[in-house]
Amino acid sequence: MEFLKEGLVIKSGIAIIIFLAFSCSQSPEKMKDQPKKNETPKRLVIKKPPSSFEDTVVIDHESAVFYRPDSVQLEKIKSVNEERVYSTQTHDCFYQMQNARNVIRKFWPRVRIVEVIKARYLLFIKKDGAKKVIDLNARNYICGLYIFDLKKDPEPVDMPNVNTFLGFYFGN
Repeated sequence: MEFLKEGLVIKSGIAIIIFLAFSCSQSPEKMKDQPKKNETPKRLVIKKPPSSFEDTVVIDHESAVFYRPDSVQLEKIKSVNEERVYSTQTHDCFYQMQNARNVIRKFWPRVRIVEVIKARYLLFIKKDGAKKVIDLNARNYICGLYIFDLKKDPEPVDMPNVNTFLGFYFGN
C-alpha cells in the first residue's frame, strides 16, 4: 500500500512539473527583446541649440550677469526635449534666477544686475584692460549666472548656492 502511495506522489510531482513547464507563456528568447517595465528609457545627451543672435554684451563694471535663451532658441530647446524635461528646465530657471536676483538686491546692492537674452557672447573687461569672452552657445545650460568684479575672471554661479558663491567671490 505504501508503495502505491509513493508511486502516486511521484506521478503527481511529475505531472505538476510538466504542467508548470508548459504553462509558461514566454520563452527566454522572447523575454530578452522586451523592455523591463521599471526601466526608464535611456535619454540621449542633446546639445543646447545655438542662439539666434550673434551679438556681444560688454560688461565693464561689477556685475551679476543673468543669461537665458531668446524666444526662437527657447522653441528649439522645446523641440529637442520631452515636454516634462522642458517644463522642469524652464521652471527651475525661472525660480533659481528669481531667487538669485532677490539675494543680490538684498545682500549685494552694489552689484549691478545685467539681463542677457538676445546675445551670444559676453565680453568682460577687467580693470587692467584684460578681456575675457564667454560664448553662451558653449554653455549647455538654458540659463545661468556669471559674476564679475573687474579684478578676477568672471565665474559661473551655481544658482541654488548663490549666497555662498557671492560671499566667496565678492567677499573682502
